[in-house]
Amino acid sequence: MIEHHLDIPTADGAMNSFVVHPEEGGPHPVVLFYMDAPGKREELHDMARRLAATGYCVVLPNLYYRVTRDFWLKERTEPALAHMFSLMATLNAATTECDTRALLKFVDAQPYADKTRIGAVGYCMSGPFVVWAAAAFPDRFRSIASIYGANMATDKPDSPHLVASKVQCESYFACAETDKWASPADIAKLEAGLQAGGKPHRVEWYPGTEHGFAFPQRACYHQVGAERHWERLHRLFGRTLNPAA
Repeated sequence: MIEHHLDIPTADGAMNSFVVHPEEGGPHPVVLFYMDAPGKREELHDMARRLAATGYCVVLPNLYYRVTRDFWLKERTEPALAHMFSLMATLNAATTECDTRALLKFVDAQPYADKTRIGAVGYCMSGPFVVWAAAAFPDRFRSIASIYGANMATDKPDSPHLVASKVQCESYFACAETDKWASPADIAKLEAGLQAGGKPHRVEWYPGTEHGFAFPQRACYHQVGAERHWERLHRLFGRTLNPAA
């Protein structure tokens, strides 16, 4: 495996990113890995490595680069959580479009990346981001996956459930059984938007899980659910990105 720690230029600055891909057999299909709210950290690097080891070029950017290059939530104290939420508030559909444009331009220029086969995965905070990215660049993505995406139906005009009909690729949504950030009612609105778009999609509920269940270092880690989410990702990307090609 080959790893890079590099800056990807965007219209708003230098987005420090982690890139990992197999040493041989390229160019590799691309998976854009949008981080969760606690920030870009080694736990996510390990998840990117696990995905890359099966044949992908995985790009994991620090989406908080406009404010900080090195935030990650080390402890769940009240001040730390308040800071995290303030960083979350700086991100929206517009910043996602800006950052995704930069990510696509980056992979287009890399000899080890296959720009014709691109997917994306987002966790928690970035569940909406993958929907926004696919809606903004419908001709670039072959598939997207949202893992316990938060705030998938809001009262804002760019709510994911309102733009879901613009998604032209296959999509997958893993939902925790217990999740204050994604109620069954909100997910029903999202699914209605996906149905209006008429593209292949799947919404799956994970019994016995809580928000954050896929992260090994989280107290709510649920091994069965986490491994199911890996199975679903491998099948989705294997079918739509075909890493063996």
